Amino acid sequence: MRVLQPPGWARPRGYSNGIAVRGGTAVYIAGQIGSTGEGRWEETTFGGQFRQALRNVLEVLAQAGGGPEHIVRLTWYVLDRNEYLGALKEVGAAYRELMGRNYPAMTVVQVGGLVEAEARLEIEATAVIPD
Repeated sequence: MRVLQPPGWARPRGYSNGIAVRGGTAVYIAGQIGSTGEGRWEETTFGGQFRQALRNVLEVLAQAGGGPEHIVRLTWYVLDRNEYLGALKEVGAAYRELMGRNYPAMTVVQVGGLVEAEARLEIEATAVIPD
């Protein structure tokens, strides 16, 4: 995995502009929300749901033999930009705990709604596990 950083560009904080991967097994993880794998809602806050959603992503990835270091792209769908910005401290702490210092290409998009009424966000991922 190679981080793509064009010369002269400001280094992004908390993500990468691009990732190049050669070889390996591609893993595509469907959007994960803040309920447990059993479908229980244990968290109502944005930060709590973020932690659970990211934990869910990593649990699915583990089924393919991968870990957080193999994630090359994350897309976050959030209901409320201000709620997201207000939870950045919690989000950052959860991210560092679960992902370490892996900063894949990321996009955060505010959406008008999610299918699950209790969900505050949804996260989908792409990973590449080396051969």
